[in-house]
Amino acid sequence: MKKIYLVLYYTILNKLPDNDRGKIGKISRRIRGFACKKIFKETKKNININKYVDFGSGANIKLGENSSFGNYCQIANDLECGDNVMMAPEVVIFSVNHAHDRTDIPLIKQGNLAPRPVRIHDDVWIGQRAMIMPGVTINKGSIIAAGSIVTKDVPEYSIVGGNPAKFIRKR
Repeated sequence: MKKIYLVLYYTILNKLPDNDRGKIGKISRRIRGFACKKIFKETKKNININKYVDFGSGANIKLGENSSFGNYCQIANDLECGDNVMMAPEVVIFSVNHAHDRTDIPLIKQGNLAPRPVRIHDDVWIGQRAMIMPGVTINKGSIIAAGSIVTKDVPEYSIVGGNPAKFIRKR
């Protein structure tokens, strides 16, 4: 049944009108949310999946209450996302990287490393076009500035930004 919802999502549902398009947007939001509840490993109440979000198979995604993915987000299949998490448009979350240790084999033939899930705790805001790299944990109450590339864990109630993301200040 998950495969049917996945096909429906990628062929029709992710193209429905934006969530902010009045009544039709609210209906689109509910339909996408319903499908994702059938696809994801775990979802809580009031999730918000905006237009054109790509999450692979979604089989290992856990999404908390009142959490949302902005338009055009690319979400890794290995994600644990807490409650009240906001992701702006075009956020990219990776959980897999390419193998690159051997010099006697072309990079393209080395395959992927084992997945390293990303964990995002409660009450986090991730700005537009931020990138979260494999294995990163973003702790409670943190803010990721727009355009940041997060390569290391983020402490609770921290604001980080830049490339690579660095601590700016506590909230």
